Amino acid sequence: MDDVMQREFHVREGKVPSVSTVEMTELVLPNDTNLLGNLLGGRLMHWIDIAGAMAASRHSNSTVATVALDSLDFRHPIRVGELVILKAKLTWTGRTSMEVTVNVYAENTKNGNVIFTNTAFITFVALDDNGEPAPVPSLIPETEGEKKDFIEAELRRNRRLRRKDT
Repeated sequence: MDDVMQREFHVREGKVPSVSTVEMTELVLPNDTNLLGNLLGGRLMHWIDIAGAMAASRHSNSTVATVALDSLDFRHPIRVGELVILKAKLTWTGRTSMEVTVNVYAENTKNGNVIFTNTAFITFVALDDNGEPAPVPSLIPETEGEKKDFIEAELRRNRRLRRKDT
Protein backbone atom coordinates (compact mmCIF):
# COMPACT_ATOMS: atom_id res chain seq x y z
CA MET A 1 0.00 0.00 0.00
CA ASP A 2 1.50 3.36 -0.98
CA ASP A 3 1.84 6.29 1.46
CA VAL A 4 -1.22 8.16 0.20
CA MET A 5 -3.47 5.12 0.53
CA GLN A 6 -2.01 4.40 3.99
CA ARG A 7 -2.73 7.96 5.19
CA GLU A 8 -6.27 7.77 3.80
CA PHE A 9 -6.80 4.49 5.65
CA HIS A 10 -5.64 6.08 8.93
CA VAL A 11 -7.96 9.05 8.44
CA ARG A 12 -10.91 6.76 7.70
CA GLU A 13 -10.25 4.07 10.33
CA GLY A 14 -8.43 5.99 13.05
CA LYS A 15 -5.52 8.24 13.82
CA VAL A 16 -1.88 7.73 14.71
CA PRO A 17 -0.67 9.22 18.02
CA SER A 18 1.57 11.82 16.36
CA VAL A 19 -1.46 13.58 14.82
CA SER A 20 -2.73 14.78 18.20
CA THR A 21 0.49 15.30 20.15
CA VAL A 22 0.65 18.57 22.10
CA GLU A 23 3.66 20.40 23.52
CA MET A 24 2.87 23.27 25.87
CA THR A 25 5.32 25.53 27.70
CA GLU A 26 4.63 27.63 30.79
CA LEU A 27 6.87 29.97 32.81
CA VAL A 28 6.76 29.46 36.58
CA LEU A 29 6.03 32.86 38.14
CA PRO A 30 6.04 33.74 41.86
CA ASN A 31 2.24 33.49 41.97
CA ASP A 32 2.53 29.83 40.85
CA THR A 33 4.76 28.79 43.77
CA ASN A 34 4.63 27.89 47.43
CA LEU A 35 6.67 29.55 50.21
CA LEU A 36 9.74 27.57 49.14
CA GLY A 37 9.60 28.94 45.59
CA ASN A 38 8.51 25.57 44.14
CA LEU A 39 5.65 25.16 41.68
CA LEU A 40 2.36 24.35 43.39
CA GLY A 41 1.15 20.82 42.68
CA GLY A 42 -2.35 22.08 41.94
CA ARG A 43 -1.06 24.54 39.34
CA LEU A 44 0.91 21.75 37.66
CA MET A 45 -2.18 19.52 37.69
CA HIS A 46 -4.14 22.33 36.01
CA TRP A 47 -1.54 22.65 33.24
CA ILE A 48 -1.40 18.85 32.81
CA ASP A 49 -5.19 18.73 32.45
CA ILE A 50 -5.13 21.48 29.82
CA ALA A 51 -2.35 19.83 27.76
CA GLY A 52 -4.08 16.45 27.98
CA ALA A 53 -7.46 17.90 27.00
CA MET A 54 -5.93 19.61 23.95
CA ALA A 55 -4.46 16.30 22.75
CA ALA A 56 -7.74 14.45 23.36
CA SER A 57 -9.71 17.19 21.57
CA ARG A 58 -7.36 17.03 18.60
CA HIS A 59 -7.80 13.28 18.36
CA SER A 60 -11.58 13.27 18.77
CA ASN A 61 -12.36 16.58 17.06
CA SER A 62 -14.72 17.31 19.92
CA THR A 63 -15.02 18.85 23.35
CA VAL A 64 -13.71 16.52 26.04
CA ALA A 65 -14.22 16.11 29.77
CA THR A 66 -11.73 14.73 32.27
CA VAL A 67 -12.92 11.40 33.67
CA ALA A 68 -9.96 10.11 35.67
CA LEU A 69 -6.40 10.82 36.66
CA ASP A 70 -4.76 7.45 37.26
CA SER A 71 -1.51 8.72 38.65
CA LEU A 72 0.67 11.75 38.97
CA ASP A 73 4.18 11.20 40.29
CA PHE A 74 6.21 14.16 41.56
CA ARG A 75 9.87 13.27 41.01
CA HIS A 76 11.60 16.65 41.11
CA PRO A 77 10.55 20.13 42.24
CA ILE A 78 10.10 22.86 39.63
CA ARG A 79 11.31 26.26 40.77
CA VAL A 80 10.23 29.82 40.14
CA GLY A 81 11.75 31.15 36.91
CA GLU A 82 11.97 27.74 35.25
CA LEU A 83 10.06 26.70 32.15
CA VAL A 84 7.59 23.83 32.43
CA ILE A 85 7.38 21.76 29.25
CA LEU A 86 4.35 19.48 29.00
CA LYS A 87 4.23 16.80 26.28
CA ALA A 88 0.82 15.17 25.85
CA LYS A 89 0.23 12.12 23.66
CA LEU A 90 -2.67 9.72 23.21
CA THR A 91 -1.87 6.20 24.36
CA TRP A 92 -5.26 4.44 24.14
CA THR A 93 -8.80 4.85 22.86
CA GLY A 94 -12.03 3.06 23.63
CA ARG A 95 -15.46 3.74 22.17
CA THR A 96 -15.89 7.22 23.70
CA SER A 97 -12.88 7.55 26.00
CA MET A 98 -9.19 8.20 25.50
CA GLU A 99 -6.10 7.96 27.68
CA VAL A 100 -3.49 10.68 27.35
CA THR A 101 -0.04 10.49 28.90
CA VAL A 102 1.48 13.83 29.85
CA ASN A 103 5.22 13.97 30.53
CA VAL A 104 6.51 17.07 32.31
CA TYR A 105 9.99 18.59 32.15
CA ALA A 106 11.57 21.58 33.88
CA GLU A 107 14.02 23.73 31.94
CA ASN A 108 16.46 25.99 33.74
CA THR A 109 16.67 29.01 31.44
CA LYS A 110 20.02 30.12 32.90
CA ASN A 111 21.97 26.97 32.07
CA GLY A 112 19.65 25.16 29.63
CA ASN A 113 19.41 21.98 31.73
CA VAL A 114 16.18 20.03 31.22
CA ILE A 115 15.00 17.61 33.89
CA PHE A 116 12.14 15.10 33.66
CA THR A 117 9.83 15.81 36.62
CA ASN A 118 6.44 14.12 36.24
CA THR A 119 4.21 11.73 34.36
CA ALA A 120 0.42 11.74 34.46
CA PHE A 121 -2.14 9.36 32.94
CA ILE A 122 -5.49 11.04 32.29
CA THR A 123 -8.70 9.64 30.82
CA PHE A 124 -11.01 11.91 28.83
CA VAL A 125 -14.39 11.27 27.27
CA ALA A 126 -15.48 12.94 24.03
CA LEU A 127 -18.76 14.85 24.18
CA ASP A 128 -21.28 15.68 21.48
CA ASP A 129 -23.13 19.01 21.21
CA ASN A 130 -25.62 17.84 23.86
CA GLY A 131 -22.89 16.93 26.35
CA GLU A 132 -23.38 13.19 25.81
CA PRO A 133 -20.48 10.74 25.25
CA ALA A 134 -19.52 10.57 21.56
CA PRO A 135 -17.56 7.93 19.63
CA VAL A 136 -13.88 8.66 19.00
CA PRO A 137 -11.57 7.52 16.19
CA SER A 138 -9.52 4.48 17.07
CA LEU A 139 -5.85 4.97 17.91
CA ILE A 140 -3.39 3.31 15.55
CA PRO A 141 -0.04 2.85 17.31
CA GLU A 142 2.85 2.90 14.85
CA THR A 143 5.99 2.21 16.86
CA GLU A 144 6.81 -0.62 19.24
CA GLY A 145 6.82 1.94 22.05
CA GLU A 146 3.34 3.15 21.11
CA LYS A 147 2.07 -0.44 20.96
CA LYS A 148 3.51 -1.06 24.44
CA ASP A 149 1.92 2.18 25.71
CA PHE A 150 -1.45 1.07 24.30
CA ILE A 151 -1.30 -2.29 26.11
CA GLU A 152 -0.21 -0.66 29.38
CA ALA A 153 -3.01 1.92 29.07
CA GLU A 154 -5.55 -0.86 28.62
CA LEU A 155 -4.22 -2.55 31.77
CA ARG A 156 -4.59 0.73 33.71
CA ARG A 157 -8.15 1.05 32.40
CA ASN A 158 -9.01 -2.48 33.53
CA ARG A 159 -7.57 -1.80 37.02
CA ARG A 160 -9.53 1.46 37.21
CA LEU A 161 -12.78 -0.31 36.23
CA ARG A 162 -12.15 -3.04 38.84
CA ARG A 163 -11.65 -0.38 41.54
CA LYS A 164 -14.87 1.32 40.44
CA ASP A 165 -16.83 -1.93 40.81
CA THR A 166 -15.70 -2.49 44.42
